[in-house]
Amino acid sequence: MGVVLRNLFSPKKQAVIFAIKGVLAMAMALTIAMALNLERPYWALVSAIFLQLRPESGLVIEKAICQIIGTIIGGLFGILLLSMLMPYPYLALGTLAIWLGLNSALSAMVRQANFVYAFAMAAVTAEIIVLLVMVDPTSVSSQGIFDVAQARMSEIIIGSICAGLVSHLFWPVKIKHSLQNQARTVINQTLDYLAKELDTKGTHEKRHTQIDGVMATLGAINDDSSAVRYEGPKGPGRSRAANQLAQKVLSLLALIQIFGRLQRNHSALITSDLKELFDRLKAVLASIAASDNYEFCAKEIKHFRKELTEWRVNNTCEAPFESHMFNVALDIAADLTILLRAYKALEERDKTLLNAPSMLTYRDPLAGVIVGFRTLLVFVIGACIWISTGSSAALMVMILPVIFSIMLARIPLSILRVVIKRLLMGVVVASFVTIFFALNLLSQSGGQLEILLLVLAGPYFLGLLLLADRETLPYGLGFCVPFSILVRPSTDMSLAFSIDYTLSAAMAIFAGVSILFWIFHLFTGPSIQLLVSRVFKATHKDLIDIEHQKAPAIWYNRRMSDRLLRLINHDQGSHSRAITDLALTGLNLGHATVRVQSICENLAGKNLKHLKQWQHKLADAFLLASTGKCNDDFKQTSDLLSQELISEVGDSAQVEAIQGMFIRINLTLERSARKIAL
Repeated sequence: MGVVLRNLFSPKKQAVIFAIKGVLAMAMALTIAMALNLERPYWALVSAIFLQLRPESGLVIEKAICQIIGTIIGGLFGILLLSMLMPYPYLALGTLAIWLGLNSALSAMVRQANFVYAFAMAAVTAEIIVLLVMVDPTSVSSQGIFDVAQARMSEIIIGSICAGLVSHLFWPVKIKHSLQNQARTVINQTLDYLAKELDTKGTHEKRHTQIDGVMATLGAINDDSSAVRYEGPKGPGRSRAANQLAQKVLSLLALIQIFGRLQRNHSALITSDLKELFDRLKAVLASIAASDNYEFCAKEIKHFRKELTEWRVNNTCEAPFESHMFNVALDIAADLTILLRAYKALEERDKTLLNAPSMLTYRDPLAGVIVGFRTLLVFVIGACIWISTGSSAALMVMILPVIFSIMLARIPLSILRVVIKRLLMGVVVASFVTIFFALNLLSQSGGQLEILLLVLAGPYFLGLLLLADRETLPYGLGFCVPFSILVRPSTDMSLAFSIDYTLSAAMAIFAGVSILFWIFHLFTGPSIQLLVSRVFKATHKDLIDIEHQKAPAIWYNRRMSDRLLRLINHDQGSHSRAITDLALTGLNLGHATVRVQSICENLAGKNLKHLKQWQHKLADAFLLASTGKCNDDFKQTSDLLSQELISEVGDSAQVEAIQGMFIRINLTLERSARKIAL
């Protein structure tokens, strides 16, 4: 509560600006909706509120587009459902429940909050239209259904447009600035992590704390990169630069694991040349991390790459392992170069980075089914309450909990319980403010728009101050949305002055959110062990399919990004962090596969008999390691492939590099299996 009081009575400048913009957007939305004589203009307010959750212009525009598209789809489905099933109300409710569950399940298949919101609007718009028509079925006609749908869709779209205009015209906050800060942060975090991996005195806890930070920031970059394309002509270039930056961070994480694990677990394999290489790499990383000058950093990396090339020419590596390690160092230097260029392109358009695709969301149908079932169950329980009571206020048991069920589904359960409790506290406060402040004053206003806006501005301003802080956001959301629905500002305020209806609606909202809390508590979804196992099985499949891709490294990074983030989140409570280590191993194996495929095809073409078998055995060995087991199948297949290469092209530095890679991969898989088994 100390944070709540601080945000209310000693707010930051950014929070005050955020609240003023929110009040302006809501006042504009309400004024336009009332001027158009829409029946329930308060839905325009609710629409504008949800668009305020992230104030950056690009995100607001993207969310407005998603909201409008979702609203139109939901409205069309609502009209279709009513036109076909209005004579069969229970069948209509059942079909609506399936529609809500389907949209909720699909929302679990995307990562960005704005895209989740699009599915939420497709679900809730249809729900509002159907329920409001079914409240008074005797007076319904085809024209009446269309009018209700048109009014609800118009209200929500008006709120979206008004929020977007205010965000763009008044004190605009650009997502590009957040993206640049996030890029700077993730580069520094990555450099620190690379240094910690090379530090023989570093601790297991520090390395994993660092990787947690890197992946969290990378997740934020992935979430925001799609929205920056709406901010001017340079927006699309910045979006692709952010994607390129994320790609190279993942590649660096994959490569540095090789050096770090070698030093910690197989120090006997480190020759004097390799030790000199590690020391030089640490010095380069330190100089880059200490500088904020792009030209200096680029020059340092270029010089390092030149040194490595000369080193390889002047020092013939007798051991296959050394050859492999020097190739890895060259890859790290190349990725660092592109990483810095990607950061620079966030400020200046760089056409060489325009082909970088975005990261992909890991889609688990099982998780989607659970999320969809929870939303469907929330609606069914609310529908039973509504049917049994016959109260129109009971509609609120179904509407708001469905929205929250979809939007909160990705939050971890331990945090989710706190969020819902804070939503409930916001609902309670909104009920008291509505009854003892807002309605009391509005009853004396004579229905004048100016007085209505003045009365509502104060409570909304305070609620938006809480929305501006992520820690107090649930309080603000729990206050602003129910306050809008309980006050029901419109041209005809007669219903709003019915205290018994207001109390009933407040109790219905509170009951609905409480039901949502217990459903989340009772239906927690698949166990962490099952989810982790499914992620590793998906990675196993990708390790087999990677050979068929045109740009295999990029394809693999795109698919592994969200998986890594999920696995790290699941594993953060663990002391050994074995799952995180194996996830990073999976990332590394994809890059190792790309290198092996490339070298083998350059040396002997695509006709190597054991190459495809080696690929499958590598994937099988990774999946086996995820269960804490290992065998000799991968090692035997690696030996067969090495012998086939030697028979085809003879001994060479590249063959030695591949042999060194096989040794390193086998050691890594054996170690990972032991850690998982503990």
